[in-house]
Amino acid sequence: MTNAFTTRIDGPAPELDVSKDMSRRGIILAPAVIATCAVIWGADGAWSSAYGVALVLVNFLLAAGIIAAMARISLAAMLGGVLFGYLLRLALIFLAVWLVRDASWISLPALGATIIVTHLGLLVWELKYVALSLTYPGLKPAPAPAPSAPASTDTDRTITTSPPTT
Repeated sequence: MTNAFTTRIDGPAPELDVSKDMSRRGIILAPAVIATCAVIWGADGAWSSAYGVALVLVNFLLAAGIIAAMARISLAAMLGGVLFGYLLRLALIFLAVWLVRDASWISLPALGATIIVTHLGLLVWELKYVALSLTYPGLKPAPAPAPSAPASTDTDRTITTSPPTT
C-alpha cells in the first residue's frame, strides 16, 4: 500500500502543457474579447477587458504551477495545493479587482464579463484538445499524417460485366 504523504509524482507535468496551450489560445482570443468590450463599453471596456484576460491567463498558469510543484513533493501536498491554491487564486482575483474598482479606466461590467466568459470559454475550448486517457495524459498527440495512396486515373479502372446466368 502506498502512502499519500510520501508518494510523489516524478516525470512530465501535463497540467503545465495544458495550461500553456490554454494561455496560447487565450492570447489568440484576446483581441476579439477586447474588441467586443470596446464596442459595448467603449475605451474603458477595452482596458478592463485586457486586464481581465491577463488575470485569467495568470490564473491558469498559476494553477498549473501549483499543481506541478506540489505533485513533486507528495500526493497529499498536491491535494492541499489544489484546494488551498484555488482559495488563494480566488482571493488574488478578488484583490486584483478590488484594487482597480475605483480606477478611471475600469468598467466593472466589462471586467466581470471578461473574467467569467474567458474562464469558461477557454476551458470549454480546451476540451477539444485534451486527451482523456492515461495513455496520453494532457494534450492529445498530433494525428499521424495519412499515408499517401498512389494516384489513380479513370483509365486505370476496368469495368467488366458478365451476361446474366439462367
